[in-house]
Amino acid sequence: MTDKIWIFKNKKLNSDIINTISQEHHISRIISTIILNRGVDDKEISSYLKKSMSDIINPSIMLDMDKAVERVSTAIDNKEKIAVYGDYDVDGITSTALLYEFLKSIGADAEYYIPDRKEEGYGINIMAVNKLVKKGIKLMITVDCGITAIGEVEFAKLQGMDVIITDHHTCKERLPTAAVAILNPKRSDCEYPFSSLAGVGVSFKFILALAIAKGLHTKDVFAEYVDIATLGTIADVVPLLGENRIIVDKGLKILQNPRRKGLRAIMEIAGVLEKPVTASTIAFSIAPRLNAAGRLGTATTAVELLLTKDDNRAREIALALDAENKERQMTEKQIFNEALDMISADPNFQKKKVIVLAREDWHHGVIGIVASRLCDMYYKPCILISYSNGIGKGSGRSIKSFNLFDALTHCEKHLTDFGGHAVAAGLNINMSDLDAFIKEINKFADETLTEQDMIPSVEIDCPLSEQSVTLENAKILSNLEPFGMRNEKPVFAISAVQVVNIATAGIENQHLRLRVAKNNCVINCIGFGLGEFAGIINKGDFINLAFQMDINNYQGCESVQLLIKDLKLSK
Repeated sequence: MTDKIWIFKNKKLNSDIINTISQEHHISRIISTIILNRGVDDKEISSYLKKSMSDIINPSIMLDMDKAVERVSTAIDNKEKIAVYGDYDVDGITSTALLYEFLKSIGADAEYYIPDRKEEGYGINIMAVNKLVKKGIKLMITVDCGITAIGEVEFAKLQGMDVIITDHHTCKERLPTAAVAILNPKRSDCEYPFSSLAGVGVSFKFILALAIAKGLHTKDVFAEYVDIATLGTIADVVPLLGENRIIVDKGLKILQNPRRKGLRAIMEIAGVLEKPVTASTIAFSIAPRLNAAGRLGTATTAVELLLTKDDNRAREIALALDAENKERQMTEKQIFNEALDMISADPNFQKKKVIVLAREDWHHGVIGIVASRLCDMYYKPCILISYSNGIGKGSGRSIKSFNLFDALTHCEKHLTDFGGHAVAAGLNINMSDLDAFIKEINKFADETLTEQDMIPSVEIDCPLSEQSVTLENAKILSNLEPFGMRNEKPVFAISAVQVVNIATAGIENQHLRLRVAKNNCVINCIGFGLGEFAGIINKGDFINLAFQMDINNYQGCESVQLLIKDLKLSK
């Protein structure tokens, strides 16, 4: 029925440890198991549960923070022009808005610049540096980019412009040491104890350090900007543990009743303004609309949305972003179908462990989303490349067993530039090197990926009895929010439940609805995107379910329902 491997996380957990933690923290064994499964050690459990501001790390610990704060203070005192140089995704957009607004609030002569995705590409470029130099910019502060821009930073310095880099992407062996300061918790020489901040998280810590230097109340600054930091943190899919968990928890509370006019407008248009706001709300309703600006148009529009104080302008921008998002969906569908056609036409597709597809004039702003869909669909690393005049720009996504950044590093002789993370990266390539690159990255995959690595898995926190599938337990589990990467919503397994009823839902019958029973307990289930199982299982069959517990609220009546992640016939 399914080739997915079920991995039970708690097999190695010591029962005595679970009991001890349950007693010390006054929590259930289920909650203790889930927390331990997320790699939270004994010293961090209290912080994980409380999500307290007191656990925010002192920003001054980050390497070069003192240099960055001093240079900004000097620029303000000397009335020098400052440019915040951002990126066109949500992390970059929010980083730009956050730092720009704070700099203006402390008296800086600041502006912001985000490169055009199609014309300039990702990161710092010489053309943009020249533009800013001509405008009299004396200090450029990058956000969510710059860690690999060695030549560009050296060029800026030669033009008399200082650069501060704030970034969170993986560092290469060489750093842009011509910069005045490099704020990146992933630096090998940085002792900052939490390396998983998003780009906006690094920007956020920067403004907190500036606030301390200015004698401002950091709690007030935190509260003022944590909503923007939350958007970028969720959208960039960084682990929702440690500081990220605290940032998102506090930010979501503010976003329940957003005070920024632009956020209120976009949430209203997305239909989520009057609903509970979760990390999923941001990830699937708000982030795509903010991203649409940089994908098809100009990302500065999304920055303006976050900054505007005018209700009419906020609604105008929100409507435009919503329209661009719909256009993005159409473009995405077209590229996805073209990619599927290319895969179908490749007789050697099954032999390749990495999908690399290139086509002239695919939209740069959408290929990353399509790469992600193909990666999920085939469970293979996937890179899509759009090229023009012999120059290609690519975006890749990967499976958990394949570090894409390491793979690109291995193949860098075939690339003109690359950067990113283990699971998502971008690259530039001369198309004359494409065949060699495809051969090299697949050779690397053959040497590093086993057949087992290529089989998708479902990670399960622990088995659960039918008696434990209750509304009360579903509500208790909600206390572990916010859920996200490395703090995923818990997945459980239940065995040998009997199918009582089968139905499909959705316009294309793409969803599965089940009623199952065990020992007189009848449970409602839904499996999004699992409608095909309706033609495989039968009423009366005994099945095993991997699921998440959810609360269904229908006409004011709450009940527990299972969100099916996978199912197998019971042996």
